[in-house]
Amino acid sequence: MNDKSALLQQLRIDPNDKKEQQGLKAWHLLLSIVLTVIVTLLISRSFFSSTAQPVNTTKQNASAGPATAPATNAAKTESANDAPAVKIPTSDAVLNASGYITARRMATVSAEIMGLITEVNVEEGMSVESGQVLARLDDALAKVSLDLANAHVQALQARREALQAELSEARRNLERVTKNQYSSEAERTQAQTQVQSLSAGLQSAVADIQVASLEAKGQQERLDDHTIRAPFAGVVTVKNAQPGEIVAPTSAGGGFTRTGICTIVDMQSLEIEVDVNESFIGKVSPGQQVEARLDAYPDWVIPASVIAIIPTADRAKATVQVRIKLETNDPRILPDMGVKVAFLKA
Repeated sequence: MNDKSALLQQLRIDPNDKKEQQGLKAWHLLLSIVLTVIVTLLISRSFFSSTAQPVNTTKQNASAGPATAPATNAAKTESANDAPAVKIPTSDAVLNASGYITARRMATVSAEIMGLITEVNVEEGMSVESGQVLARLDDALAKVSLDLANAHVQALQARREALQAELSEARRNLERVTKNQYSSEAERTQAQTQVQSLSAGLQSAVADIQVASLEAKGQQERLDDHTIRAPFAGVVTVKNAQPGEIVAPTSAGGGFTRTGICTIVDMQSLEIEVDVNESFIGKVSPGQQVEARLDAYPDWVIPASVIAIIPTADRAKATVQVRIKLETNDPRILPDMGVKVAFLKA
């Protein structure tokens, strides 16, 4: 009996031993996971290092390849701009600044009178000559007024001719009365008075004709004001009005009245305006040579020279404005373009 009890005790599992075995199994699992991660990282590192080597070789080969590609691009830029891509030597530039292209002659063309627009003959980008008709206003009333003034002049001219005829007859009558010895003193006095009266009336008629002619001239000018012409040759940059709208020299009608027909820019008057810091204005002088580069064409060097230094400073920006003359005319140069300039040594 005791032997059976001993055997049963040997076959019994101690709970402490079970926990110890479970702990050993968890520890083994954690160790295997760590080892797996380390092996995976080593394999990935070796793989990426082996694949990165050809990329670096390719980059080295590309950098060591023929250096003619940039030159080819530069040649394309040069042919597109028709100007060599010249670098400004730093030794020749004493000062750099930036500014804008401006036009010295630019006008928003309007009418001297208020009227209804019946015709607009311009579009944006259109070149116009000095005196060219840009637009027309309704001139029906102006034509009637001119015709009335011309008729008044003609009526006064007819009156003058009638007075001239009466004066001629009065002078002949005075001559007859004077030669006739039987004429009385009263007849001679009356004939002289008539001659003097007709002479004064003729002078008054001549003066009235002059006044009426001036009135007719004023009406003609008023009629001409209904035709808007270009004040100078240039290019239309903005079209402000359309047929059927009202135009006036000043704004009226709650903002529904146009104050201009179009804006014209004289492309021959383009120049550069830059703001130079007043601390460096001493490096700029009239007539100084300048090299300009448009932001739109950075490889195109435009020769220029200083026109004048505006004799006043901007207190807020601490700058002085400088006007620069463009030595060349090119259709690529447009108003309000950004430009960078380099003032060269004198």
